[in-house]
Amino acid sequence: MAHQSDLIAEDIHAYLKSQEEKDLLRFITCGSVDDGKSTLIGRLLYDSKLIFEDQLAAIEVDSKKVGTQGGEIDLALLVDGLQAEREQGITIDVAYRFFSTDKRKFIVADTPGHEQYTRNMATGASTVELAVILVDARKGILTQTRRHSFIVSLLGIRHVILAVNKMDLVGWDASTFETIAGAYRGFAHGLGIDDFQCIPVSALTGDNVFDPSEKMPWYQGPTLLDVLETVDVSTDITERPFRMPVQWVNRPNLDFRGFSGSIASGTLRPGDMVMACPSECQSMVTRIVTMDGDLDVAIAGQAVTVVLADEIDVSRGDILAAADDAPESTDQFAGHLLWMHDEPLLPERQYLLKTGTKTTTAQITDLRYKINVNTMEHVAGKTMELNEVAYCNFALDQAISFDPYQKVHETGSFVLIDRFTNGTVGAGMIDFGLRRATNLTWHDMEVGKDLRAQQKGQKPCILWFTGLSGSGKSTAANQLEKKLAAMGRHSYLLDGDNVRHGLNKDLGFTDGDRVENIRRVAEVSRLFVDSGLIVIVSFISPFRDERRMAREMVEADEFVEVFVDTPLELCEQRDPKGLYKKARAGELKNFTGIDSDYEPPVNAEIVLKTADHAADDLADQVIAYLRDGGYL
Repeated sequence: MAHQSDLIAEDIHAYLKSQEEKDLLRFITCGSVDDGKSTLIGRLLYDSKLIFEDQLAAIEVDSKKVGTQGGEIDLALLVDGLQAEREQGITIDVAYRFFSTDKRKFIVADTPGHEQYTRNMATGASTVELAVILVDARKGILTQTRRHSFIVSLLGIRHVILAVNKMDLVGWDASTFETIAGAYRGFAHGLGIDDFQCIPVSALTGDNVFDPSEKMPWYQGPTLLDVLETVDVSTDITERPFRMPVQWVNRPNLDFRGFSGSIASGTLRPGDMVMACPSECQSMVTRIVTMDGDLDVAIAGQAVTVVLADEIDVSRGDILAAADDAPESTDQFAGHLLWMHDEPLLPERQYLLKTGTKTTTAQITDLRYKINVNTMEHVAGKTMELNEVAYCNFALDQAISFDPYQKVHETGSFVLIDRFTNGTVGAGMIDFGLRRATNLTWHDMEVGKDLRAQQKGQKPCILWFTGLSGSGKSTAANQLEKKLAAMGRHSYLLDGDNVRHGLNKDLGFTDGDRVENIRRVAEVSRLFVDSGLIVIVSFISPFRDERRMAREMVEADEFVEVFVDTPLELCEQRDPKGLYKKARAGELKNFTGIDSDYEPPVNAEIVLKTADHAADDLADQVIAYLRDGGYL
């Protein structure tokens, strides 16, 4: 199965030791669709004799069924394991394969070329030291070639090989290769990629993959394997400052307390002084514990449990760092973001941001510019679509400890997570921390919310009416305020009309503007609650994320969601402002319920059915809830 070695027969222990002592190169293959990435990896596995006989027999059978080589063995099938991949002849998921030569061991990640799966490519590229970017010699450099190259440069991959593949289909023409290599050379320099090698290959026939090609005598450079075996992959990660995100506080009994995690960078020894970030408490390392016993030294990549001399405050999500070279701390930063979701990014929407082992709430406060992957031009934009890259400012609800990505990848990278679906929607790299104005402080007010509410004889809250246009929100909310006023209660009604004519008159009706509209209304509502008022909010507020954001701005019992549940058909029949008619005629864009989504509440505290009850009865239902809850 493996590459041949006389030691296997002569001295198996010596052979195993030689394998153990080989260094390991992790690399990725990427590029556009059908550039031959899977075929190249199949060729590497085939020529290194890392295929079992039964595997080879199965591939020969599959090649006749779904292969692309006219019945001949299709090496791409060694990697494209998903049924959909074989049927379509493309790579969808990231496939990891191992192979070995006499000089080095390799783990290669075969990543998809289709634009739809760029996020999978970014995932595969996040842990490698070298990238092999393939180009079809017939097509040259394409948009996806540039996009993958840009992601490679963002991720700080130091070594790049441009493999100009399918040279057999252009008659082994030297000028074709030189044209592609020259064009890519200028593009790569613009990205800051200086260490790269251009190699003409044919993955199908094996030319210039393992052995020099007799069909391209004009090329005198190294083969692909020559570069893979000799590239310097020594890394300075162990020489960087010590960082270990804490995964778990290990407390099996009263006599042991340690902090478990994987070392992201640097080295650690008993006796070293470390700092817990962000608390900045310091202590000395007394033990480095593993399943195999205590270590005298631990290096990047190892999973360990660190025991400290002092009982300092350390929790999951904190970072243990070198005391004399600690990470920075900030609740705002600037960085690059790759958007990885079908739904567009909405600035000011709240997402979960996970860096290391810490998760916090984050917002994109400023999309400074997007990056055109073809020209590297900075272009303006208010949102991001799938696979776009942008430079943004982020604001967090609590400070994180971090390093700039170029200093330590593991503590300078992050992913964005949708708070509702828990799906990963973006990934990014931190550039630098931003500073808040130092003259902003909270002023202690002697008259607080409790006293203001006591004066009014009520418990303040937000009654958040949500529903489609024409559902009857405003009518029910207005009737409710009239009844509260008659009872001598203090309230204020925030409606779309009175807010959009003033505070939010600068906003339109795109999804991004709707998010900002609700954010501002939620902030005003919070201030009104602090003043002791019962705040009645009547807005379509179509997105659950923003309604949840408004809920989280006040105390748990101060937000009451009122779902005005009216069928779309009835709303259209009412159509008090003629908006549905315009939307159906295409005269009104981004209208909720027609061409913009409405996400109904899942567990609203109050549900009002305007189809079955008059506004007066609906108002009484809300007042009954307020009485039962002790608000009145």
